[in-house]
Amino acid sequence: MFKKMASEALGLSDIGKIIDPQDFDKTDSDDYVMTEDGEKIYFLIKTKADEYCFTNLAIIHVDGESAMSSKRTLRRYPYSQYSISNVVLETAGKIDLDVELAFTVGSIPFKIDVQKQQAERLTDLYKSLLRIAEHTHENAIIINMANDSLEKAVTVLQNSRSGDVALSDQYSKLTDFGFTWMTSVRNQYHVKDFGDVFEKYINN
Repeated sequence: MFKKMASEALGLSDIGKIIDPQDFDKTDSDDYVMTEDGEKIYFLIKTKADEYCFTNLAIIHVDGESAMSSKRTLRRYPYSQYSISNVVLETAGKIDLDVELAFTVGSIPFKIDVQKQQAERLTDLYKSLLRIAEHTHENAIIINMANDSLEKAVTVLQNSRSGDVALSDQYSKLTDFGFTWMTSVRNQYHVKDFGDVFEKYINN
């Protein structure tokens, strides 16, 4: 009992373990993966209270109140809705028992401690999240540029001195073109599935 209390006081109980793929089905997270939609687990970290599941479509956080409680809260963060940023990996010192991966999902900060001996595997997840963050940032810039270009085209047309009938016809054509063009841009640059990134850095 005293050993357990000391572990809690030192925070050692929160040190996570990376789960091997063959054991994914033994975790709570596995029940919430949308396999019907082609979702697949690529990385999973389990502590005594929480699970952090990284799939090709989202991050699934099974949030436990404490190691002593069986109550869990499920939170899902799709990459298409929550951008990843501030990805940081803190390596272990000589006396440290763990390494730390920190990142932000949307506006929500995460810090996950993992056993020191699994540091090399955690580096693969770090690379994956860093690349997803870069992809998302770059794609957001392109989408914003496309929006700005369309808005400028509309402004130029609205300031045109053409006849009302011709202007109305041109505006209608521009609206139709803009919708088709922006749909194409969004489909190309608003990425929902990052399976290729995980395959490159984790399953390589």
